[in-house]
Amino acid sequence: MGMTTIKQQFGLAAGVLLGTTTLAESINILVEGGGLQLQKSVAEQFTAETGIEVNFTEVPYAGVFERLTAEIASGRSTYDIATIDVVWNAQFAPYAESLNELFTNEVIADFPQALLDDAKVDGDYIAMPAWANAEVLFYRKDLFNDPQEQDAFKAEYGYDLVPPTNWQEFNDVARFFTRDTDGDGQIDFYGTDVKGAFAEEWMAHVLQAGSPGIVLDSNNRVIIDNDAHVEALEFYTDLYCNDRAAPSGAVGIGWAEAQNLFYQGKTAMMRFWAHAYRLTPEDSLVEGKVGVAPMIAGSAGIAGVPGPWYNIIPQTAQNKDLAKQFIAYAVEYNYMGIEAPLGLAATNSAYARYADQEGYEHFEPLLTTLSADATQGRPLHRDYQEIVDEAVLPALQEALACERSPRDILTDARDVVEDIL
Repeated sequence: MGMTTIKQQFGLAAGVLLGTTTLAESINILVEGGGLQLQKSVAEQFTAETGIEVNFTEVPYAGVFERLTAEIASGRSTYDIATIDVVWNAQFAPYAESLNELFTNEVIADFPQALLDDAKVDGDYIAMPAWANAEVLFYRKDLFNDPQEQDAFKAEYGYDLVPPTNWQEFNDVARFFTRDTDGDGQIDFYGTDVKGAFAEEWMAHVLQAGSPGIVLDSNNRVIIDNDAHVEALEFYTDLYCNDRAAPSGAVGIGWAEAQNLFYQGKTAMMRFWAHAYRLTPEDSLVEGKVGVAPMIAGSAGIAGVPGPWYNIIPQTAQNKDLAKQFIAYAVEYNYMGIEAPLGLAATNSAYARYADQEGYEHFEPLLTTLSADATQGRPLHRDYQEIVDEAVLPALQEALACERSPRDILTDARDVVEDIL
């Protein structure tokens, strides 16, 4: 919506005119570092056009949850807006102002459905997407475009070497590139990595396998041991346990470790958050050699687990109308966050605005993944983080010990989840 529409919808106070600063009105926003970077430019423009000052309070990641929790408990909030991780939406929903009026048909049409689903709790929109991310496929263009590699792959597998689009192709490519490059009898280059320090990547494969949800269904029934969860865990651990097509020590491999392996030229492919495409270190062995494609697909198609952040207005906020003005404005100018170091947005139009520009080749794969029919967020349940810590991650790590079957492990995990609930 344009600024005239904002004025009509919210009724800017008398004296607050475009391009003037006649009233000393302000809003306070609680953010972590990334949230400040991604919203600073739009806040400065908002202030220039409305005269409403925007003050950010930057705290560490966990500090957002702790500070907002304390404010709500006190019954009076210093903050008019809090920018929160999607995993906290369920916890803060009972204390957040409804934003239903901001979700016009135009706004709704501009977001991937998964982001809208995570913005709504108990029938009300309580959070507005500020930016979003998802894992996509990173690959070594120099290897995939090498004629000798292409000939060797086709001779072995019977089809062309291209960035994989599904589970079978991913497995084939991962096995193909796993090799001993220096002739010492030890594998020193791998097709991909397997992350055991976090569970989100396995969860993406759960959705690709057709599960109606992650761990819980829409009615909060436990489904962590359904066929899709089992199939995805078998797929995810197979390259590590059976084919040895991923580096050892998977339990200790998280996001940073996976990046280091890829940047050091130790892996041919990496499933990773799309924002990293523009952050490849200039001194890495893969600088200028990185390609990106949508997340791979299972029987249910492409799917990812989004990593969005949202703006909410606490019910205890002092300047709710001004806060709504800023949130509406930030949606309209959502593309401005793309110029920040993390380079992320949330709206389809923001990503489309840059998708054809050099250096933003990752936006089309990201938007394809975010908008895929099978893509959905983690359960909006107050106990979900405890479920991850006590059941989901331990199950993944036990499976990476390569001793028990994924089905048996997930059967035990179901009992743990049910105890938590």
